[in-house]
Amino acid sequence: MNDTVRFGGYSLLPPAVKNLLIINVLFYIATIVFGRSYNIDLYALFGLHFFSAPDFKIWQPITYMFMHGNFSHLFFNMFALWMFGGVVENRWGSGRFLFYYFVTGIGAAITHYLVIYFQIAPDLNLLNQFLANPTIEHYDVLANEVHSTRLKDVLLRNYIVYKQNGISISELWSVTSSIKGSFLNQFNVVGASGAVFGILLAFGMMYPNAQIYIYFLFPIKAKWFVLLYGLLELSLGVFGSNDGVAHFAHLGGMIFGFFLILYWRKKRVYY
Repeated sequence: MNDTVRFGGYSLLPPAVKNLLIINVLFYIATIVFGRSYNIDLYALFGLHFFSAPDFKIWQPITYMFMHGNFSHLFFNMFALWMFGGVVENRWGSGRFLFYYFVTGIGAAITHYLVIYFQIAPDLNLLNQFLANPTIEHYDVLANEVHSTRLKDVLLRNYIVYKQNGISISELWSVTSSIKGSFLNQFNVVGASGAVFGILLAFGMMYPNAQIYIYFLFPIKAKWFVLLYGLLELSLGVFGSNDGVAHFAHLGGMIFGFFLILYWRKKRVYY
């Protein structure tokens, strides 16, 4: 494979990348304006919630990719989208590039929430057992065996209220149902990072020996950069960094991109 990025007929800002940049910036501005001027939380509306959360909406697997938590989050994602996405779009064309972008973005979300599901499944099962059969015995098991510290504290406080004030089991059921909704709503992911990591993976596979300059100073071949970044995201996701970053979403974008490119290569779609 040729590892030289060709510039013949090359556009520094091809149409798909340009429009993605514009949409992301507009979403970020809207988030600030609606939040400060109208007290409307666009993160709750357009960020991606857990699939069974009360705040989940059908459009969120797409719109979450256009939401960003702060300016630096937006800037670095858009810079990487322009830097690597422009090369990939020029090679593939806008239609194939956009298809790949959204597949990797949605794949990142699926990966992220699959991991979340396995993490919270024991607590969710305990909640569902009580809600399906609301007895004080089931609540006792729920309050004492749940893993989430925050969830346990809330449930135990309500248990004390139940015992001291004599509220009915139906009231306890109603409160617990509300607690479950709040517990699920807390998971809300935003950002184009999953799709951007997919684009980075595509660049590395197409131009494995192209030089990438870390901090504009330290050269490294694209294939090693992608591999090291993938391993870093895996280690941070497995061992936990508590940095508020969806590392498995990044990894998921790369994984979905990898298998889509392998499929295209097998079908000789563009190589």
